[in-house]
Amino acid sequence: MKRVMLWIAFAAVAIIAVGLLATQLPGRSPAPATQSVQTGPSIGGPFHLTNQAGAAADQRLLLGKWTAVFFGYTYCPDVCPTTLAALGQVSDDLGPDQKRFQVVFITVDPARDTPEVLGRYLSSTTFPKGAIGLTGTPAQIADVARAYHVFYQKVPQGSSYVMDHTAVVYLMDPKGQFTAPLDLTAPPPQVAEHLRQVMD
Repeated sequence: MKRVMLWIAFAAVAIIAVGLLATQLPGRSPAPATQSVQTGPSIGGPFHLTNQAGAAADQRLLLGKWTAVFFGYTYCPDVCPTTLAALGQVSDDLGPDQKRFQVVFITVDPARDTPEVLGRYLSSTTFPKGAIGLTGTPAQIADVARAYHVFYQKVPQGSSYVMDHTAVVYLMDPKGQFTAPLDLTAPPPQVAEHLRQVMD
């Protein structure tokens, strides 16, 4: 059920972003580097959150670099660590162009994901170096999720809970504008080459 909800959420965001964007299957090349979003509601916008160092952070941190924005949570058993590990490989494969790229991880579970928890989580050597973790109050997280058209929902599981959430990686340009969902189904070197083309 969780997988189905994630893919439904992914499809909804993709449709909002690019209209009739074709689904990219594993093994196919990423979308052409010149592809960009021309229609549909805007994705992204102002936010006021807190980074893993406990400092205030807002949308200005997106300026000046290409940014992969991903929503998730540190207790996620599969999708989040897998996605962050893939982004880590892509970042490494960028080589010298790595300095033009950053990853921003925004929690959908602020009750458990304090700045300290985010800091420890993102220090994993398999995750992108220098990844920025963001948390906030429930209201702040709801606001930024709404701006990015992200679905999330607490699902009880025994004495604890998990979070169903949209599993889309949003590629933002150096002006903080949404470009397209970043396809991580292709091998990391191929994704890195696609990113180089987009960045150039």
